Amino acid sequence: MTVLQFAIYGVLALTYLGLAIGYIPGLRMNRATIALVGSAFLIALGAVNLPEAWQAIDANTIIFLLSMMVVNANLAYAGFFGRSLSMLLSITRSPLGLVIALTFSSGILSAVFLNDTIALIFTPFTLNLTQALGLNPIPYLLAIAGATNIGSVCTLSGNPQNILIGSFSNIPYLDFLHALAPVALIGLVIQIGLLCLLYPDLRSIQPCQHKVDGNHRIFKPLFNKTLVITTGLLIAFAVGLPLAESALVAASLLLITRRLKPQRILQRIDWNLLVMFSGLFILTRVTEKLNLLQLFTQAVNTSASFLSVTVILSNLISNVPAVLLLHPLIPKDDTQYWLLLAAGSTLAGNLTLFGSVANLIVVEAATNLGYKLTFLEHLRFGVPLTLCTLVLTYLWIH
Repeated sequence: MTVLQFAIYGVLALTYLGLAIGYIPGLRMNRATIALVGSAFLIALGAVNLPEAWQAIDANTIIFLLSMMVVNANLAYAGFFGRSLSMLLSITRSPLGLVIALTFSSGILSAVFLNDTIALIFTPFTLNLTQALGLNPIPYLLAIAGATNIGSVCTLSGNPQNILIGSFSNIPYLDFLHALAPVALIGLVIQIGLLCLLYPDLRSIQPCQHKVDGNHRIFKPLFNKTLVITTGLLIAFAVGLPLAESALVAASLLLITRRLKPQRILQRIDWNLLVMFSGLFILTRVTEKLNLLQLFTQAVNTSASFLSVTVILSNLISNVPAVLLLHPLIPKDDTQYWLLLAAGSTLAGNLTLFGSVANLIVVEAATNLGYKLTFLEHLRFGVPLTLCTLVLTYLWIH
């Protein structure tokens, strides 16, 4: 091996290691900057040239993701998510009722909108709610973290890795939903049962007597406009119109406004995620050129082994890089393997605290508000939940 080849392999390995742990020791770098810097060094070393790196970035995925972020930002400013939470409070205030309501509301909303957005919005509300009701916030935070992952598994717009799969495969939106909705619904029920087993206080059906402010401000003109456009977008998905183009049109219509300054919407865009995706596409192209995917080819000759590799990789290097690494191995018309990749990479996110971005969002938001969700606390919940949902997935799809 030449010095240049050694340098290329070294940069690639270090970049994937940084993506796996989320930082480079001693440096202030996150996954986005690690992916970008790693890609830049690989271009400089000649692993790919700049035009080839640019072509490696999948425009459909970036446009779809960016557009959905614009839609989510408008819904948040309009008060849609706050209204959803107010409706939840009007239904129940008992510990069991709350964990059921939080699980299904966050899970269902995550199926329609990006799961990271739902985790970001629901976490502070859940902490305020449990504090006002005098409840232990930990099981409710676990409910949010688990449900946003499980709920998002059943649609092509539910999470970043499914958006990728929607761009790479030929699966229609409704067919994908029909295939994985039962997994999501049963998974949410399993989660509630597991939480009640681990936290006996959740079994109570007695209403909490503390006062909770369930009022959330609604900006009615923006609310109505956003709801109409979002409904139109979901209809476009349902009738089979192209995902990225439909989302782009919806986002563009929402950006034509007299009510919100553009910077208020644009500052809610997760530019880190878009930069990370772009870098990951380049890293994947280099991995393909170096024939490193052959390491997985023999290990994915059955559906069970493919699901196992997906879960392992999703926890080693995160779910989005895992999907990017494994997707070249799947023929476009092999629906079963695309579904296994989507379900495996998403449900694997519940295994550990660092398994998904949604988990990290919940932990960071809780920490900022003075609550600590530990790795072991999550692990005793995440391991059985992940195993149960993965077995369910395999039996259902296979």
